[in-house]
Amino acid sequence: MAKWEKLIERLYRLDSSIRYDELSKILKAYGYNSNETSGGSSHVTFRKKGCNPVTIPRHSPIKKVYIELVKRVVMRETFNQEETPEE
Repeated sequence: MAKWEKLIERLYRLDSSIRYDELSKILKAYGYNSNETSGGSSHVTFRKKGCNPVTIPRHSPIKKVYIELVKRVVMRETFNQEETPEE
């Protein structure tokens, strides 16, 4: 199993050892851009046109609620890809 599949599997299991950089990698793979504040905040907001913003703290451990948030993004993106008719 490739690293990406293992990472997504950990996300679906809501593995509490997932780190910020792994969640960031997942969101960026689905087209989200990070908007880091210059005010020294520990939170980073990820945005994608047509989608709700996702804000995640940049510290460890990551709380389960943020892992669930990213899981919902992945599930929605996967569903949308399956529903798109192929040309």
